[in-house]
Amino acid sequence: MYQAGETITHKVETKMTENPLPGKRKSQLVDRNVRETVGQAKVPNFRMRCENVNVYYQFGEKKAINNVTLDIGRNEVIAMIGPSGCGKSTFIRCLNRMNDTIEGCRVEGTILLDDTDIYDKKIDVVPLRARIGMVFQKPNPFPKSIYDNIAYGPKIHGLVQNRQETDELVEQSLKRAGLWNEVKDRLTQPGTGLSGGQQQRLCIARTIAVNPEVILMDEPCSALDPIATAVIEDLIDELRKEYSIAIVTHSMQQASRVSQRTAFFHMGDLIEIGPTDQIFLSPLHQLTNDYITGRFG
Repeated sequence: MYQAGETITHKVETKMTENPLPGKRKSQLVDRNVRETVGQAKVPNFRMRCENVNVYYQFGEKKAINNVTLDIGRNEVIAMIGPSGCGKSTFIRCLNRMNDTIEGCRVEGTILLDDTDIYDKKIDVVPLRARIGMVFQKPNPFPKSIYDNIAYGPKIHGLVQNRQETDELVEQSLKRAGLWNEVKDRLTQPGTGLSGGQQQRLCIARTIAVNPEVILMDEPCSALDPIATAVIEDLIDELRKEYSIAIVTHSMQQASRVSQRTAFFHMGDLIEIGPTDQIFLSPLHQLTNDYITGRFG
């Protein structure tokens, strides 16, 4: 793996091109045919550490992720970008073992939550998925009341002992998701009756109600209008103070607004990772440069 600022090997030095970004000082880019990761994949204070992760579908016939190493830092938002089919959603689903639900899928490598190997055979995936919550592309509230959508998880995980504790947790979770003032007078109504943006915030409130350490978001705003998207983005920035967040997005503008680090995937490879400003203003790899300037997508 290359580290940002390190000397790149002679093999790569012979395959460099000039940075074509207009108005920028010309610098050398790693050739688009080089598939090794460029940039700082690891961070000192990690919440999750992924090393040499490979993912196979169809009982090993199709490889979707190629030898990815990546850290998720504490109290940071890391955005995963890249063209459709590049593997970013497949990768994020590895982080709380959602790929276990797909027949014929196999994950290799090491994924740590703090010091715990989440793929250890002794790990129970139910409490694991409480520690690593997931917010999906399409809002998926339970066919229950707004109140029960929030209360269900804490009850089954034994986080509340009585109605008073449950009431307090429901209110706290909805407030942290920025939804309390909009629904406090209709908690008994179905969650499915809310607008799309409200449903997505309800799902975020449901996720944080079980006190996770990491929140995974797989294109959480793709089905929302610009106003609802802006609310979710503001919420992500607030949640970063308490959680580590990994977000998959097709919107480079969104990635630049909400994240501190960005990872660019292409055809199953992690091509480049680094601080978000650096990725969008001074990419190190030709493929990254081509993607963010719209040469392919």
